[in-house]
Amino acid sequence: MIHKINEAAKYIKSEIKSGAETALILGSGLGVLAEEMEDKKIIKYKEIPNFPVSTVQGHLGQFVFGSLNNKQIMAMQGRFHYYEGYSMDEIVLPIRIMHKLGIKNLIITNAAGGININYNPGNFMIIQDHINLMGDNPLRGKNLEEFGPRFPDMSEIYNKELRELTYKIAVQNEIKVVKGVYVGLMGPSYETPAEIRYLRKAGADAVGMSTVPEAITANHMGFNILGISCITNMAAGVLPQPLDHKEVMKIAEEVKLEFSTFIKAILKEV
Repeated sequence: MIHKINEAAKYIKSEIKSGAETALILGSGLGVLAEEMEDKKIIKYKEIPNFPVSTVQGHLGQFVFGSLNNKQIMAMQGRFHYYEGYSMDEIVLPIRIMHKLGIKNLIITNAAGGININYNPGNFMIIQDHINLMGDNPLRGKNLEEFGPRFPDMSEIYNKELRELTYKIAVQNEIKVVKGVYVGLMGPSYETPAEIRYLRKAGADAVGMSTVPEAITANHMGFNILGISCITNMAAGVLPQPLDHKEVMKIAEEVKLEFSTFIKAILKEV
């Protein structure tokens, strides 16, 4: 694994002019922000040694290096999911590589289903904490000591200062945000209404099939992490309608300009 990480990082370093301290993971339908970056260098995942490839609609499968608001940014247009058949090591390989590239701050975004009945599609949720119900952990197995300790503290995965800053920016820009707990499940099937009732009682406000592995791994390495969910649909049983990935993409498309404005304002301050 160390060899794979080093080989991939070496290739990326050879392709970019300058490094970055902040990285973005752009979730389903939210990759538009990378299109606004200046002086861009695009590296397709398929070009990188040992790297997996995105297979899900809405995930282009490439890194974009460039500047936003005069800051150097590394963006992932497309991520990897457990339900695609990848191992946890493969899912979090990009996060390990980010560490090798000097990343300090990580903004993770995703499309999520609203469990909290007070949420509405199109809301942005600042992730306060998460619940891992994916049935696995990316740190299982031999600990990679150069990245972090065997038993990392999980008391504050999502940086408190970044969360408070993000809420303040949202208020200033009149962007509707909520605060909540994200629960990560394996997927790829959507949850049943009974499962959603269970998750609500467990303290979850939104549900998705990503983010948790990346956040655990980034926390292990000491990153400053900010998580933002775009509530693209209400979870099963909340509304009397079936769930469809096309609806997820539709809502993501509708909020993409607001999302872009929001993230750019955050990047100004990070």
